[in-house]
Amino acid sequence: MSLEITEIIEKDDICKISIVGEMDINSYLIVKEKLDEILENKIVNIEINCENLSYIDSTGIGVLIGILKKIKKEEKQISIVNAKNNIKRLFNITGLDKIFVIK
Repeated sequence: MSLEITEIIEKDDICKISIVGEMDINSYLIVKEKLDEILENKIVNIEINCENLSYIDSTGIGVLIGILKKIKKEEKQISIVNAKNNIKRLFNITGLDKIFVIK
C-alpha cells in the first residue's frame, strides 16, 4: 500500500495533516519532505491525523522524531490524533507516548 498526505490545513500556529496508507521505508520520504517544506517557512505545532494510517515502522517513527527535534527548539510539539490501536500501542511500547502528544 502506498502513502499519501490527503489534507494540509495551516492556521495560526498549527499545521494539521492527514496521512493515508503505510509509512515505512518505502514511503517515509513523502512525509519527511512535506514536513520539512512546511517548517522551512515557519516552525509550527504539527497535528498528524492518523485515522487512515494503517502502519508505521521504525523509519517512519524516525522521521517524526527528527521533525520533533527541530520544532522542540522553538517549544513546539507534534500531536498524533485518531491513531489506530496498533499505532498507539507502538508509541506506548517504545515510550514515545511520553515525547509526543497522543490524542
